Amino acid sequence: MSEREWRFYITDMVGFCEKVLAFTQGLQQAQFVADAMRFDATVRNLELVGEAASHIPQDVRNAHPTIPWRMLIATRNQLIHGYLGLDNDILWSIVQTDVPVLLQQLKLLASEEI
Repeated sequence: MSEREWRFYITDMVGFCEKVLAFTQGLQQAQFVADAMRFDATVRNLELVGEAASHIPQDVRNAHPTIPWRMLIATRNQLIHGYLGLDNDILWSIVQTDVPVLLQQLKLLASEEI
C-alpha cells in the first residue's frame, strides 16, 4: 500500500472520531444510552475507526506506538461480534477519555510530511 493510500484511512479515522465527539457532546452517560440513534451512530463510528486502523501498514503502526492500534482493532471486533455484551460504562469511558486523545494523535500523524 502506498503512503498516500494509508493516509486516506487516517483522514477517515479523524472524521469518525470527530463524529463520535459531536454525537455525544453535552450529554451525560444516561442521556447517551437512552438515545438509541446517537448510541448506534457512535458505536458504528467506533467500529469504523477500528476497521480503518486494520488497514494501516505495520511499519506505520510501529513508527507510531502511542496510538493503540491493536486496541482499536480489538474494540472494533468486540463491538461488531460482541453486541450482546456491550458494557455501557466502558463504551462511555472510551468516548469521553480515549477518543479525544486518539483524535489528537491522529491529527498529528495526518499532519506529518509525506
